[in-house]
Amino acid sequence: MKLKNVLIAVEDMKRSIAFYQELFGLEVILDQDGNVIMTEGLVLQDKAVWESFIERNVIPKNNCSELYFEEADIEAFVKKLECYREPIQYVNRLTEHSWGQKVIRFYDPDGNLIEVGTPMGR
Repeated sequence: MKLKNVLIAVEDMKRSIAFYQELFGLEVILDQDGNVIMTEGLVLQDKAVWESFIERNVIPKNNCSELYFEEADIEAFVKKLECYREPIQYVNRLTEHSWGQKVIRFYDPDGNLIEVGTPMGR
């Protein structure tokens, strides 16, 4: 078995596409009726469509999952966040863990938690 995508529900598709394109460099692969597949396996699903599929309400900022990205030049990424056209709601500002990794956590426009960290040796 292979994990193919991660889906997040979004309220405003155009706003979310712009957010992930401008800050993370993701591109749209497929745009189809409230379902947008982006590079790196991220799927944006229109919130109303998602709620109709699962027959439950979406709960923003539920803090039970996060999207994790790695960025070698994290200081430049933090500057990009600070200059973004919409205010970013931070969970943790740039910090360095005891093992040397620098990370920052914040929400996307729909309350999906994101962490960006410097690459870890593998």
